[in-house]
Amino acid sequence: MSVLICGSIATDHLMTFPGKFSDSLVADKLDKVSLSFLVEELEVRRGGVAPNIAFGMGCLGLRPVLVGAVGPDFADYESWLQRHGVDTRGVHVSDTKQTARFICTTDMEQNQIASFYPGAMSEARNIELRPVVDLVGAADVVLIGANDPEAMVRHTEECRFRGYPFAADPSQQLARMEGADIRPLVEGATYLFTNEYESALIQQKTGWSAAQIAERVETWVITLGPEGARVERRGEVPVSVKVAEEDRRADPTGVGDAFRAGFLAGQAWGLGDERSAQIGALLATYVIETIGTQEYELAQRHFLERMARTYGDAAAAEVEPHLSCPRP
Repeated sequence: MSVLICGSIATDHLMTFPGKFSDSLVADKLDKVSLSFLVEELEVRRGGVAPNIAFGMGCLGLRPVLVGAVGPDFADYESWLQRHGVDTRGVHVSDTKQTARFICTTDMEQNQIASFYPGAMSEARNIELRPVVDLVGAADVVLIGANDPEAMVRHTEECRFRGYPFAADPSQQLARMEGADIRPLVEGATYLFTNEYESALIQQKTGWSAAQIAERVETWVITLGPEGARVERRGEVPVSVKVAEEDRRADPTGVGDAFRAGFLAGQAWGLGDERSAQIGALLATYVIETIGTQEYELAQRHFLERMARTYGDAAAAEVEPHLSCPRP
């Protein structure tokens, strides 16, 4: 199964200021702020919804195709993804703009000052999917994740026109979109991915009820935080899956992306919705247990042991023939 993953590609630059921002702010001079904070720590993390999902699928042994726009500073990140099984031939490199970047400073009271530079992400709207599909040979499903809004619209329209099955995953972009923008992203999707809040937001902004949304997509996958996930496939009884047990909790950032990676892996292997959601829930747990969205490591035996512990021996036995990650 050939899976194209379209979406934002970015890096996060996270800094820590040991003092309080408020100590440097003068109340009656806030209209003329000019400040510089000496930070003690800097972490650069790989991110963006598309590479997060692609990385997870690659770690499970698939070879997803990443589609997005980056700058000439992408070389090290690209090498990292390629080492983890991601096909980067669908990535457009800008001649003039750097890769999207989130820059954030956090003080000792968890106050934050941040900026987001979209950069090359805006050029994702220039990417046509057909040449990428011709290059890799097929498009069994195209996931269209949060990205430049015009790129999301273009990719969705092209999937409909060319008959590529697509997964709608607008996630973070829902807040800035209106109903007229959201409806065409969802209509006719093979899969719709949302969390509980995003489900309510789509209903509020489109005016569609949950039943009307379910009629417009083949499969609606809803993540429910600590309550697990629910898969509603048209014409079938909904499937609910519990979360996998955590060994520790470090950082939830990227959990949803990992769930999508695991679910799509299960679907690519021809497994049912319940088993696919279980793989997604377990992979999401690996992300919770690490700081960073792509810092976890998978070992085949360990993954299968955890699968058996949470979902039973039959689940692990069904996944084992497909799983292809390091064996220690």
